[in-house]
Amino acid sequence: MNITITGTGYVGLVTGVCLSDVGHQIICLDINQEKISLLQQGISPIYEPGLDELIQKNLRENRLTFTTDVKEAYSQADCIFIAVGTPQSEDGSADLSYIEQVALEMAKTITKDIIVVTKSTVPVGTNEWVGRIIREHAAPGIQIKVVSNPEFLREGSAIYDTFHGDRIVIGSDDKAAGETIANIYEPFQLPIVHTDLRSAEMIKYASNSFLALKISFINEIANLCERVGGNIEYVAEGVGLDKRIGSKFLQAGIGFGGSCFPKDINALNHLANDYDYDFKILKSVIDVNKIQQSRLFEKAKQHFGSLAGKRVAVLGLTFKPNTDDIRAAASLKLIQELLLEDAVITAYDPIGMPNVQKIYGDKIQYAESAEQALNNAEAAFILTEWDEIKNLPLEKFKTAMVEPIIFDGRNCFSLNDVKKFGIKYYSIGRPIIE
Repeated sequence: MNITITGTGYVGLVTGVCLSDVGHQIICLDINQEKISLLQQGISPIYEPGLDELIQKNLRENRLTFTTDVKEAYSQADCIFIAVGTPQSEDGSADLSYIEQVALEMAKTITKDIIVVTKSTVPVGTNEWVGRIIREHAAPGIQIKVVSNPEFLREGSAIYDTFHGDRIVIGSDDKAAGETIANIYEPFQLPIVHTDLRSAEMIKYASNSFLALKISFINEIANLCERVGGNIEYVAEGVGLDKRIGSKFLQAGIGFGGSCFPKDINALNHLANDYDYDFKILKSVIDVNKIQQSRLFEKAKQHFGSLAGKRVAVLGLTFKPNTDDIRAAASLKLIQELLLEDAVITAYDPIGMPNVQKIYGDKIQYAESAEQALNNAEAAFILTEWDEIKNLPLEKFKTAMVEPIIFDGRNCFSLNDVKKFGIKYYSIGRPIIE
C-alpha cells in the first residue's frame, strides 16, 4: 500500500516516521514549505528525542518522502492518514477547519478507492462527516472508507509510545477497512481494539479526560494535605499501590498543560453541552487546574507580601520535560502574574526559551544555565522537572541566591535534603521547610 500522512505536526510526523521504520512506504504532506525543506534535510522542526535520527535513517533507505505537492501525495495513495491540528475555538469546541480543508483537497485529487484514517483528535461524529464531504466532492465511482485511529502519544516519549504502546484503537463501520489498517500496524505487535467509529472517537477524549481528572484529584488532596499537616508523597504512595487505582498520574504539582489535556477536556465538555448533558466532574477538573497553576504565585505572595522589584528565577518553561512545547504551560501564567507584580524575572529552560521569547521578548531575561538564572535571585520558582533542574545541587541555590527561597511546583527535592542546607522551601502538598 502507498500511505500518505497529511500534516507533519507532532502526531503526523512521529506516526509517519515510525510507520516507515517498520517497512511501509510513506509520503508526509504539509503546506508549510519551510517545514518540508527542513524535513527533506533530515531535520525535525519539533523537539522529540530520537526523531532526527529516525528521519535521517528512513530518508537514506528511501521509505520516507516529504512534500508540499498535494497531487503527488494523494493521487496514488491507497490509504491517507489525517493528522492536522484541531485547535480549541473560543467557545471551547474543536476547530475542524483544517480537517474540512484536507477532506476537500483529498476529494478533488484522489483517483482511486481509498481508506481515510483520522488520527487527529476529533469530536464524536467527525469521521462520518469527513466521509460525507469526500464522497460528495470526489469523482463518481470512487469508494471511500473511513477509519478512526486516535493517537495516544506522550510528548517527549512519542517514539517509545509508538513502538511500545498500551493499545492501538481502530474504529470503523466497515470490517474490511478496519482489518486493512490493523495489518498496517501488525509489525508493532501491540494489542488492537476494534470498535465502531463513534466509540473510537470517544475513547480518545475519555482517556485524556480521565488522566486529567487523576491529576486534578491528587492536586486537591495535596492542597488539603497542606492544611491538615499531611505529606502528599506518602498519601500518593499509599493510594497508588492499590491496583485498582495505580500510581501513574498521582504526582502532585502545579497542574497540567500542553497541547492535549486542556484542549481535549474543553472539547469534551463542549460536546456534552451540545447534547444537553451537564458533565459536572469535567467542569471541576477544568476549574481545579486553573486554580492550581497559580499555587506557587500565591505562596510567594504570602511569603513576601509584595514581589515588586524582587529578582526571581524561573526554572523550567515547557509544560513537561523533553519537549519544547509551552502550550498551556504553567510557566506562562506565572510569568504573567510576576510581571503584573513588577518582579524582575530571569528564566531558564534547556529547550523552551525561544518559544517563550516569542511571547515575552525582552520583558524578561534569559539565562544560559539554571545556575546562572539563580545568581542574585531572591526567589526561585521550579516549574518543569528537567533532569538538569532537579539534579541541581541544593548548595547552588544557597551560594548563588541572595537568600535561598525555593517555590517548587514539581516537588523535585526531598524535604530531608532541603533541611540539611537551611533553605526556605515551599512545595506542593508537603510541609514548609524553614
